Amino acid sequence: MKYVSEYRDQRAAEEYAERIKQLVSREWTIMEVCGGQTHSILKYGIDQLLPEKISLIHGPGCPVCVTPIELIDQAIEIAGIKNVIFCSFGDMLRVPGSVKDLTGVRASGGDVRIVYSPIDAVKIAENNPMKQVVFFGIGFETTVPVTAAAIMQADNLKLENFYMLVSHVLVPPAMQAVLSNPECRVQGFLAAGHVCSIMGYVEYETIAEEYNVPIVVTGFEPLDILEGIHMCLKQLEEGRALVENQYMRSVNRNGNPEAIGIMREVFEVIDRKWRGIGAIPESGLGLRNKYSRFDAAEHFGVSGHTVEESGDCISGQVLTGEKKPEECPAFGGKCTPEHPIGALMVSSEGACAAYYRYRLIRSKR
Repeated sequence: MKYVSEYRDQRAAEEYAERIKQLVSREWTIMEVCGGQTHSILKYGIDQLLPEKISLIHGPGCPVCVTPIELIDQAIEIAGIKNVIFCSFGDMLRVPGSVKDLTGVRASGGDVRIVYSPIDAVKIAENNPMKQVVFFGIGFETTVPVTAAAIMQADNLKLENFYMLVSHVLVPPAMQAVLSNPECRVQGFLAAGHVCSIMGYVEYETIAEEYNVPIVVTGFEPLDILEGIHMCLKQLEEGRALVENQYMRSVNRNGNPEAIGIMREVFEVIDRKWRGIGAIPESGLGLRNKYSRFDAAEHFGVSGHTVEESGDCISGQVLTGEKKPEECPAFGGKCTPEHPIGALMVSSEGACAAYYRYRLIRSKR
C-alpha cells in the first residue's frame, strides 16, 4: 500500500477484526504505548471493532502528559523573567503547573512564543542578541535528535544567549516500570513506530524476554493498529514473546544510526520523574558536561521543589493502564480541555483528551 486512504479502508478493517475474532480463545489485555495510537484507536473506533475478550489500555506514551509539575513551574518561572523569550511547542502552553500555566505568563506580558522546531528558537536567539532565549525541550526519542542538533548549532554559532529546559524521556524504562507494577494487567504491547524509527527495537528484545511479553512495533493508521493487534494476539495465543515489526515501511531493527549518534553526542541518560508516575531510573536525558552551559535550569537557578498532583486527577493510574479516563470523577466535569486539571486533558496525545473528544462529546451529538 502507498496511500493513507488505503490504510483507512473500512472493508479491510472489518476483515482484520473478523480475523482477530476467529483467532482469540480467551481474554487478553494489550497496551498501546503511544498517545498517537490511542487517539487513532478512539477516533476510528478500533476498540469497538474488537471482540469483548480483548481489552486495549493506554500507556504513558504522551511526553507532554508526563512532564512533571516541577518542570512546568520552572518553565513558568523562567518565562516570567524580564528579557527572556521563552519558546515551546504549542501543547505545553496550557499544561497546568502548581498555580498557573505558560498561557497565563503570556497573558501577563511574558514573551512566550510557539515554535515548530528547536531550530526556530536558535534562529530567534541569533536575531535577538540582547535577549535570553529558552527552548522547552520535551519529547520521547522521536524529537531528541532535532533538539540535539539545535544545541550543536547553537554551540557552532557560539551563541551566549540560548538555553534549553530539558524534559526528554525514554520509552523502554517506562514500559519496564509498567510491567514491574504489581497491579499490571498488560500481556502484550504495541510499541510506538515513530520512536522505533529513530532507535530501532533492539532494546525491546530484552524487555520481551525478561518479562515474557510480546511487543509489536506498530504504526498509527487503523490498519497498522489492527495488524499490530493481530500479530500480538497471535503470539499470545501461541505462547510466544518476541519483538515483531509491523511498521516495516518506516522501522528497521537498528534504527537510525546517525540520529542516535547526534543524541549520544549531546545527551546522557539520567533518572527522571514522570508526572503522575514518579521517578523512573535511567528514563530521561540530560545535557552532557560539554554542553552544560546551555542548561536553562542551571543558568537561571530555578528551584526544584516537589509538587504533588491534584487529588482530583488520576492521571498516574491512567498512564499505567490501571484505569480509563472515564473512570476519573473529574472527567468531563471539573476537568475539560477548556479547564484542565491534569495534562492528559491538554495534550493532543493525551488519553483524557481522546476520550473527551471521541467518546464523551460524540455521544452527546
